[in-house]
Amino acid sequence: MIMSLRLAVLLAFILIFGSLTQSGTPVKLSEYGFFVGSPADQKPAEGILPYRLNTPLFSDYAEKLRFVKLPNGKAARYDLNEVMDFPVGTTIIKTFYFPTDFRDATKGRRLMETRLLVRGESGWKALEYVWNDEQTDALLEVAGDRKNVAFVDAEGRKHEQEYVIPNLNQCKSCHNRNEVLMPIGPTARQLNGSLDYGSGSENQLAHWQKTGLLTGLATTDLTTIPRAPVWNDPTTGSVADRARIYLDINCAHCHRADGPANTSGLNLSVHEQNPTAWGIRKTPVAAGRGSGNRRYDIVPGHPDESILIYRMESTDPGVMMPEVSRKVVHREGIALIREWVQSLPK
Repeated sequence: MIMSLRLAVLLAFILIFGSLTQSGTPVKLSEYGFFVGSPADQKPAEGILPYRLNTPLFSDYAEKLRFVKLPNGKAARYDLNEVMDFPVGTTIIKTFYFPTDFRDATKGRRLMETRLLVRGESGWKALEYVWNDEQTDALLEVAGDRKNVAFVDAEGRKHEQEYVIPNLNQCKSCHNRNEVLMPIGPTARQLNGSLDYGSGSENQLAHWQKTGLLTGLATTDLTTIPRAPVWNDPTTGSVADRARIYLDINCAHCHRADGPANTSGLNLSVHEQNPTAWGIRKTPVAAGRGSGNRRYDIVPGHPDESILIYRMESTDPGVMMPEVSRKVVHREGIALIREWVQSLPK
């Protein structure tokens, strides 16, 4: 039975790969022309705009390079709360990599995967490209992959771990809003920060507006625009503010009113104002092993009694949250959430 199921899944992925290539989807990342010179250098070609998020999603300590390509003469439309409304023909590009040594960028890096979100007439489509061992190009992959990676972290500790590259169906499980595939990261609050475009640092929203890539932003006073704090920078926000944005980017793509985990009653969107919906003294809708015999999602003042933290600290596939694209525990992120829960009034 198990072998038959695996064979059926394999055949399904073969059919998906075949349909993609027959429709003209490039097999190699280099065929798109996103980058000048070697694709591994990740130097954007003309018309490819780099961007960054104030607080990004945690992906097993992988770093990310982000770019967006808009069709000529078209612009994204500003949205106060949600992801920018990108026009048909947009491609969002995200490359995951590990520095050899997080303390010294000159020691090189290893590119793992490049994910594309392409907006067509019928909506967004996800594509996955896996970098070869030679680091010369990335190849189209629909079934995902697993690769071992070694690196030295910012504290000088050596790590060896397995890095999981999701299959296309898993991409859809996170990028899901009311059963429609959607981007997650590029919101106004996440883009409201500075980036060096080669001629000096500039606010990203201001740059997008100035270059005609963003419409609908009715003000040049960016202090009136929501700004996501940087989760690990205390100068950008309080513990509560940084914890909420961390949960928003890491969890709220599922745990929100229109997300696939909405039946849990847990809403971790930064826009949610009801503390019970955040999980404070909230009993889980479905108990069992995932609750760790704890009564509430969040117990103010008691991190070790909180289901939320129990699941974030787990690497058990039947318990851990998030469920996809995570194999290791984010020590620093959990420390922030613990500090927040500890600070909540009992």
